[in-house]
Parts: sequence; C-alpha cells; structure tokens
Amino acid sequence: MNMHLNFDPKAVPSPSYVVDEKLLIKNLELLKSIIDRTGCKILLAQKGFSMFSVYPLIGQYLNGVTSSGVFEAKLGYEEMGKEVHSYAPAFSESDFDEILKYSDHIVFNTFDQWRRFKDKVKSDPKPIECGIRINPEYSEIEVDMYNPCFTHSRFGVTLENFEPDELDGISGLHFHTMCEQNSDTLARTIKVVDEKFGKYLTGMKWINFGGGHHITRPDYDVESLIESILFMKNKYGLDVYLEPGEAIALNTGFLVTTVLDTMQNDMPIAIVDTSASCHMPDVLEMPYRPEIVGSGKANEKMITYRLGGPTCLAGDVIGDYSFDEPLKPGDKLVFTDMGHYTMVKNNTFNGMNLPSIVLSTKDGDIKVIQEFGYEDFKMRLS
Repeated sequence: MNMHLNFDPKAVPSPSYVVDEKLLIKNLELLKSIIDRTGCKILLAQKGFSMFSVYPLIGQYLNGVTSSGVFEAKLGYEEMGKEVHSYAPAFSESDFDEILKYSDHIVFNTFDQWRRFKDKVKSDPKPIECGIRINPEYSEIEVDMYNPCFTHSRFGVTLENFEPDELDGISGLHFHTMCEQNSDTLARTIKVVDEKFGKYLTGMKWINFGGGHHITRPDYDVESLIESILFMKNKYGLDVYLEPGEAIALNTGFLVTTVLDTMQNDMPIAIVDTSASCHMPDVLEMPYRPEIVGSGKANEKMITYRLGGPTCLAGDVIGDYSFDEPLKPGDKLVFTDMGHYTMVKNNTFNGMNLPSIVLSTKDGDIKVIQEFGYEDFKMRLS
C-alpha cells in the first residue's frame, strides 16, 4: 500500500498510535456539512474513539458524545462539554445517579428499565430526554458478533414486545442496526422502522439512527443519507441524531511499529514490537487485516513475511505482508487506519506496554500526548 504520510515514523516513539489532525479535520468537515444541510445532530460514539485530547476539536464540529456507561458519560461531559447521550443494555441502580448527573439523553433498552428509573429521571432538577431502543429485526450484517439484530439479540424492544401504554415521558426512539455500512442499507432499514414503528413516532421529538454509518469512506453516498434524514424530519417533524464512532476516526490513525528480529520457518518471519492481541485485537477477533504503508499482499512484492508480535501467545500473528526488500531489525512499519477500536480496546496482556498516543498536528508538529509504563500495567492488577 502506497500513501503519503504527514509525519516521520522515525520521529515518534515505538510503538505508538499516531492520529493525523489534518485527516481528522477533513472527516469532521464532511460530518459538519451534513449537520448544516439537514439540521441533524451528529454525536461521537466513544466506544469507537475516545482520544479525549482531541475532544475540544471534535466539539467544534459535532454536537456531543454517546456513552455506554458512567465512565464514558463522565469523560464526554468533562472533556467535550456538549450533549451527552447514554445507553446501556441495562443500567445498574448503583450507577444510575451518576448517569443522570452527566447525561442529557438516556435511552433505555426495555420498558422494564424505563419503569424502574423513570421516577428518578422525572424528579431530577435537570431536564433529561428519554428514549427507548427498538429492534426492527432487520439488519444486513452477516457476522453475528457485530449484528445487533441477530436471533435472540439483547439489544432493544421488538415490535411484539413494544408497550405503547408506557410512552408517557418518552420523547424519542433509537435504533442501531448497522456496522461499517453505506447509506443504502440505512434507507432500507428506515423503511422497516417506518412500517413497524411509524405510528409511535407521531408526537415524538426525535429519532436516533444509531451508528455504523461509514460516512467518511470514499465511496459513501452522502446524498442518500441526507434523503433518509430528511424523510424522518419531514414525515414526523423529528430531530434526527446519528452517532457514528468509526466514521469520525476512519483513515486518520496509524500504528508505528519497529522490526525487532527476523527468522525462518518455511517462510520468512518478522517479530515486531506491536502485538495483535494487545494493541489491535480486531485482527484476532474479526478477523481483520490492517494495511502497512509500502507493503503488498502475500507474494505480491519481492519477499513475503509473516508478522508476529512479541507476546507468548502462539496466535499473536498480525498477518502476511510482502515488501520490495528484506526487513531488518530497526525498520519502521506503519499500519494504517489504526485510530478506531485500538486505543479503546488495547490491553497489557503478558506485561506488554501500551503504545504511546501521538498527535501529528495540522501545523506539521509531533505532539506526544501520552506515554505509558510499568505503573499502568501494575495498577490494572493487584
């Protein structure tokens, strides 16, 4: 893969996640143009990207954050200071007072949850808008692990279980049925939502289209998204919320790693200072193959290596990549699209240190935001 980097990989710690501010702003400008054209609101889903050092920048373009619990709600409240929306499959009694403190919108997964907490919401001095997550039982995601509508899903209320008599105090409906998809999927989903739940949207204030919209992908059909937003606005007079996570950070982040050693076992193998298991777990979970700048697929270029991490896990393998010349210890490799679902999912298994977090600024400077060490590993243990 060939691309121009706006930073020097040798100028950053290894390993490190590097977020390119210029590329982030490009994504944010596109998202803001959709807000301006439709009057919708777009929120950062923190589960995908929680690099809070850039929250003030994101807040210049977007309307706030979504959170899945107290810690994310508090982070968004403190670091961006705009709208905070909270949803969880179930809220605990012990957490709910804090959820109230930080949230502007709370979406409940069931009517039982709504009944359990609605008196607390209504007695809170701050006005908090509440919604119910629905499950339209329609999704175009083939992998069950990422499909919120797969059989026996725990996410949202199906039409059969919907309780229209319990809508007093509910101002919106929320659905999230997508993952890394284009707006044609959204259009088909909205048709189902409208057919099944449209009668309950009359008189409501808002609808939330959830996340999974790959808006900043080069082939994304923005015009179709705008049509879907305006359809719900015009038909029911609703405010429309979108809460992408991946789209904010898509193609803005990199993971810089260093070759530690090379060896042979029926094929060339290179050990790098980055672990699939610890630093990019989607490689093992999905499976997912990140690109490397200057590399090709296996057997595409002169020499193919299997890249592995430094842990004792036999399966800590990143993948097979080909290069124009042999790798040697000290070489820097740059993985692309490493902004989302990396920092938020990484871990210190096997005593691995966490990669540093770096911002490559729009002015061309390198700003090391955070470095980690032994204490970060130790304090997660006891």
